[in-house]
Parts: sequence; structure tokens; C-alpha cells
Amino acid sequence: MKRLIVITAIALVAFASCETEDSIDGKSNPSIEFNEKLTYGTMTDQNGNTYKTIQIGTQTWMAENLRTTNYNDGTPILSVSDLSTWGTLTTGAASTVNKTTKSDSILLYGRYYNWYAVNSQKLAPAGWHIPTYNEITTLISFLGGEAVAGGKLKEAGTKHWKADNLGATNESGYTALPAGYLSASGYFESVGSGAYFWCKDAYGVYTAWDIYLFYNSAALVRNFNYKTSGFSVRCVKD
Repeated sequence: MKRLIVITAIALVAFASCETEDSIDGKSNPSIEFNEKLTYGTMTDQNGNTYKTIQIGTQTWMAENLRTTNYNDGTPILSVSDLSTWGTLTTGAASTVNKTTKSDSILLYGRYYNWYAVNSQKLAPAGWHIPTYNEITTLISFLGGEAVAGGKLKEAGTKHWKADNLGATNESGYTALPAGYLSASGYFESVGSGAYFWCKDAYGVYTAWDIYLFYNSAALVRNFNYKTSGFSVRCVKD
């Protein structure tokens, strides 16, 4: 009888774990530390994923990282698991942090996209778009300049960010998370310590604009990187 009880208990635990994993698919992530003092909206992408949104000045931004697996015309985005080929691609592609297939991790950090997916003009959900360099400039200006904008965008605390997560207040509600990035060489970098987001604008033949935030600074840095890199994406409302 005791053996039967133990087996039943194990089965119930396994079922509960599966139920928890499945129940979060397509929903806004409850484990992210959003700013409870602010009022968030919601939006839905072409896969039916729901995201929180936040108004910052005159702009409305996604408050979570994009995680769609399809373009807005329904076409699948190339999903890459063999990272030895990642840096050779010149068409749109996506991957996940540490190649995870776990829905809770994807819900938290979203997906990486190369700039070719960004430049497809089809990555953003209908009514939204990838921010331009000028729109990033508007955001930075509203938040008081590059030296402090990063802290106002980062998720507060060290639940997901590496200590000490300097200057992080998330007073904007943007709630940037440290998904790091996938390098053009196919390596995962800065997971837990940095957040990297694409801009729409190209910088050169092989590079495009991006912004990044880091755990040891309150600054937002505008930079350019290889188009074959994999960065997070946040969209802004049309």
C-alpha cells in the first residue's frame, strides 16, 4: 500500500509540473518584475502571444521581448539550432537563449533575431514596428539622457539581472531583461548581465544600429553590430 501511495504522489507531481509549463504558453510572463506603480496595456502578436505594453512619453512600447516564430504574413521565421551556421545567414533567422526549448524561458527572455529578420518589414506585429534610431533618441531624451536612461529601462532588482544591477529603477515600465545576445560567431554572450535590442536602421553594409544596457551601469549605449548577430527585439506602436 505504501508503495502505491508513493507512485501516485510522484505521478501527481509530474502532472502538476506539466500543467504549469503548459499553462503559461502564450500569456504574459508572471515572473517578470514589472513596475507595480504603473498601468500596463496589452497587445498580441501574430502567433497569439500576449505582451504587456507601456506608454513612455509620447511612445507606446512592448514591455516584454518579442518571441514570435512567424512573420506578420504568416510565413515561418527560420529557427536555427545549429549555431555553426548562424553567422553565415543573410536571411531572417531566430534562435533562443542557450538554445532552450522550454516555454517558461522563452516567455521570459523572448527570442533572438538577426537583423535580416528585422529588415524584412514583416517581423513586428500589425500596428507596431521596430524602432528607428530617431525613435530611440526620442526615448533617451524623455528619460533624461544616455547616462541614466538604461537604469530607468532595466527591470529593478537582481531576480534576473546580475548583482548589483546599478541604477535599475524601471521607472519607465520598460522592464528590460538581461537576455544577452547571440554573437555572429554563434556564441551566447552576456546572458544575465546585458540586454541588447535592435534598431531598424543599418549602419553600414555589414552592421546595424542597436542599443544595450548592462548590469554595472545606469547608462544606455547606442552601438552598431554585425547584422548576423542575434539580439532581442522590442517594438513600438505605430
